[in-house]
Amino acid sequence: MSLENLNQLLAADMAAVDQVIRSRLYSDVALVNQVGEYIIGSGGKRLRPALVILSAKAFGYQGKLHYELAAVVEFIHTATLLHDDVVDESELRRGRETANALFGNAASVLVGDFLYSRAFQMMVEANNMRVMQTLADATNLIAEGEVLQLLNCHDADVDAANYLGVIHRKTAKLFEAAMRLGAILGKQSQVIETAAARYGMHLGTAFQLVDDVLDYSGDAQEIGKNLGDDLAEGKPTLPLIYAMQHGTPMQAAVIRAAIEKGDINRFGEVLQIVQETGALDYTRQQAQREADLAITELADFPDSKYKRSLLELAELAASRQA
Repeated sequence: MSLENLNQLLAADMAAVDQVIRSRLYSDVALVNQVGEYIIGSGGKRLRPALVILSAKAFGYQGKLHYELAAVVEFIHTATLLHDDVVDESELRRGRETANALFGNAASVLVGDFLYSRAFQMMVEANNMRVMQTLADATNLIAEGEVLQLLNCHDADVDAANYLGVIHRKTAKLFEAAMRLGAILGKQSQVIETAAARYGMHLGTAFQLVDDVLDYSGDAQEIGKNLGDDLAEGKPTLPLIYAMQHGTPMQAAVIRAAIEKGDINRFGEVLQIVQETGALDYTRQQAQREADLAITELADFPDSKYKRSLLELAELAASRQA
């Protein structure tokens, strides 16, 4: 399985989603169009909207509302990216300048707000209370995750449970919502709907854990951001938490100081420590565990090429290199 194969399977559907995105992105305010088009058009895996489509099709949905909801999910995700990059003072995303680096912080925040509000307009138009509840709850929890991550920055005492709690809110929740939406559209039982949501939660967690690994082992051009960005922002991710727990007191002190100061100049030292302590292998193993849990949630899904793609996507989540 590769993302290219997934894109081929969903090519017509994702083209329909893109058409919705382009039409609903429009605003009479030129700067909204300019910033929105820049970030939406900057590439990315588009996994979250793809999950809405895969889930809906796995449950036999025949309408077109899944295109609108996939676009809603992408708008919510894009809004979080715009706000994230301002908070993190990031300059590179997906191999391009961030919107805040190009247009300024104020424009990025305000266009992020536009995308959130446009997403809520669209979900209301769906006229389905379960859809609105799912997306409203997800958006609220994502915001909590953002605040928790902010509180955790430069805090070297954050433990694995606390960090995973941030992942579940900030990253995995939108994966979870995307899968739940497809089950809702497919009129599935509460048991199946919950299984779909849990698949999304475990899949999103696996993807984020691998992102944590790639920040210390990836190729900057392939992952689309500078290596060591997490360290520069003082983020205590799982590789650092594990390395502090399993390294020597001196090694733990180096990582602690780097987190507390956001000291990118110590990236080389920190990288050597996470490699020597096996922290990257451990984090990969945890990502594989999440992927395996995601796969178990698919047991009662009806057999189809869409279910098989969901199985393969879980396997890819833990093994990817970019």
